[in-house]
Amino acid sequence: VQLQASGGGLVQAGGSLRLSCAASGRTFSSYAMGWFRQAPGKEREFVAAISWSGGSTYYADSVKGRFTISRDNAKNTVYLQMNSLKPEDTAVYYCAADPIVNPDGMDYWGKGTQVTVSS
Repeated sequence: VQLQASGGGLVQAGGSLRLSCAASGRTFSSYAMGWFRQAPGKEREFVAAISWSGGSTYYADSVKGRFTISRDNAKNTVYLQMNSLKPEDTAVYYCAADPIVNPDGMDYWGKGTQVTVSS
């Protein structure tokens, strides 16, 4: 499966952004999907994940209550709605796919999209 993330940009603290990740291939609906991020000088970290059906979602404590992951299997797309953004959310965001939800890393990765939150 090939993944392409989009929707990043520059936003002020307290603002919102919605990231999208379009997947190619007819087996999208069989994959769990996740979002990860990497800030300059830091290791990549898990942000959120969603099961193949969309019935289960998982979040890092740092984004819980502010970010929402969702998916549309008919459109082969997964979304990350980010509200109440903070400067510490600044990072390159990557979407990923795996047969199972795996916060430690997934099998397939897309190119990242930059999110910058100004104070």
